[in-house]
Amino acid sequence: MSPPRLVSVLSLLILAPHWNRGAQATNANRKPGDVRVNPKDGLRCAWIPPGKFRMGCSDRDSECFDDEKPARDVTLTKGFWMGQTEVTVEAYKQFASATGGEMPAEPVLENRKLNPGWGNDAMPMVSVVWSDAKNYCQWARGRLPTEAEWEYAARAGSATARHAPADQVGWFGDNAGKQRLDALRLWTENFEGYRAKSAANENRFHPVGLKMANAFALYDTLGNIWEWTADWYGKDYYRAGELRNPQGPSYGELQVLRGGSWFNYSSGLRVISRGRTEPTFRNVYTGFRCVWK
Repeated sequence: MSPPRLVSVLSLLILAPHWNRGAQATNANRKPGDVRVNPKDGLRCAWIPPGKFRMGCSDRDSECFDDEKPARDVTLTKGFWMGQTEVTVEAYKQFASATGGEMPAEPVLENRKLNPGWGNDAMPMVSVVWSDAKNYCQWARGRLPTEAEWEYAARAGSATARHAPADQVGWFGDNAGKQRLDALRLWTENFEGYRAKSAANENRFHPVGLKMANAFALYDTLGNIWEWTADWYGKDYYRAGELRNPQGPSYGELQVLRGGSWFNYSSGLRVISRGRTEPTFRNVYTGFRCVWK
């Protein structure tokens, strides 16, 4: 499957009526992983069918944390479209221009420019706070995914920790730089030393869509960058959350991130991995993707 690309303005004008017709089509006319283009931002999105899945600690996953347990059967009664990739720099520039906003400061880590001057449009957009991601998705006529929607889409029918070996599906601490690192060992032995080695090795995020897609035609759900979701973080969410179209806690202090990033070791590239941070926290490890009806 070829990596997704942005579509020309002329193509968007042609595709816009198709998008509107597709929004009214019945579920029976759509197949899992069907792809279309959002004419608002030019990004491709894939159809995620309704269904039931086992949410939480995956089968034979020995690395689960307490807040990833217990696994439970969750039902999503409505299908949705989800961005095939994280929102790209190119798409975010369109949003900033259309809304009169500005790009955030270029991403820098350890005095290292990770995308100088936002010059590589194919890179995932990072350094956005939660409200930036929410506003973008609303501008693109969508919204951020719930935590349940994100995990269901990332699993794409798989009950295992990831849909293929980590190197095939994502960028992470071991493979995100010039040479291969043993990120787990370095992280465990000396975290500050790992940061220094990661920087010296020029580890960074990579252009979207270069790794293996899952069965729903989604790229980079694991690794590359963490992704904002719509949900507040709940430590006991898996014990007390709803089982039908769950929305997450009604309030909180931290927002949920999913998917792991280029800085994590392989344990972060599990479909159940849950990150959390203040919604106003801006960093080079975090971006987002949107969903649509």
